[in-house]
Amino acid sequence: MRTSSRGMVDPFIVMDVMEAARAAEAAGRHIIHMEIGQPSTPAPAGARAALAAAMETEALGYTVALGLPALRQGIADLYRRWYGVELDPGRVIVTAGSSAAFLLAFTALFDAGERVALGEPGYPSYRQILKALSLTPVGIPTRAGDRHQPRPDDIPAGVQGLIVASPANPSGTMLDRPALAALIGAAAARGIAFVSDEIYHGLHYERRAVSALEISDDVCVINSFSKYFSMTGWRVGWMVVPESHVRTVERLAQNMFICPPHASQVAALAALGCIDELEAHRAVYAENRRLMLDGLPKAGFARIDPPDGAFYIYADVSDLTCDSRAFAAEILDKAGVAVTPGLDFDPHRGAGTLRFSYARSTADIREGLARLHDFMNARG
Repeated sequence: MRTSSRGMVDPFIVMDVMEAARAAEAAGRHIIHMEIGQPSTPAPAGARAALAAAMETEALGYTVALGLPALRQGIADLYRRWYGVELDPGRVIVTAGSSAAFLLAFTALFDAGERVALGEPGYPSYRQILKALSLTPVGIPTRAGDRHQPRPDDIPAGVQGLIVASPANPSGTMLDRPALAALIGAAAARGIAFVSDEIYHGLHYERRAVSALEISDDVCVINSFSKYFSMTGWRVGWMVVPESHVRTVERLAQNMFICPPHASQVAALAALGCIDELEAHRAVYAENRRLMLDGLPKAGFARIDPPDGAFYIYADVSDLTCDSRAFAAEILDKAGVAVTPGLDFDPHRGAGTLRFSYARSTADIREGLARLHDFMNARG
């Protein structure tokens, strides 16, 4: 059977690390998971209770393609509470996770062969989804001095789109309002579509994250219930698009997905009211962040920048290795700690970086740091 060139995307390396960690656990080892960007907590109790009740009384069949109207309204209300933005719920499109939102956005915005810019390091699936859609990802090599965020004069010539994430994966850094506004303005001046990845909003530790919708309506914003709302496996996210784009995305969603999972939408609607529980989770991440910023340098991972949000620390380990994939495998084998090679996030410079996630329990973070300290001491 023939295959398409569009299907020849790179693997998501962190998933390979997860499988290696799973195999080690199956063999009886206790592994500390610092590789995956997934909360260790379940969906909020109120979300689980709402779904349990709905399962007793509702068929949970297809919803309309754009999502449950009540959930779209609830998401619009969230923008009022978090950002002071009055958002028409008609512009909110519920999706099967943020991954579906990216597929819909890229398909609606770009024609095959067009070029889309993105910062490196950055979320690896941007590149692979673009390639699978016959689009060309154009990396922007960001700098540690800019906290791994692009500047307006970094935007390459001849691109039709720009993807920006704040807080970013893997660095956890955020753009303040002037910096985000400058990027949006530079893109608008050149007719470049601006896609704002905001899936880590809510997970901040000092100043809050700024939404692109505070600056412009002529943007595509993507968010998810996976991270702050602790609902990764439920696969429910959303996008906010200009009013003129709603029908285009709706037609695509009807044909690609029919609708987001009804059960997940019921749970997501209830999760919007579980802020006290979710803020308690954020307090755990804040403590984990404190432990990591103190413990990683003591273990020998000194070249790190404090993250503003999300639950990652991106470390320059070029003084320790020129092969981050092999180094991560060594750490897993000898320390029992799973970490992600930087090659996932930066195909050109990632051989000298690692990403550490602190999304797990505080007890796991303490144990992981102790193991990393012992490993590095033994390594010399």
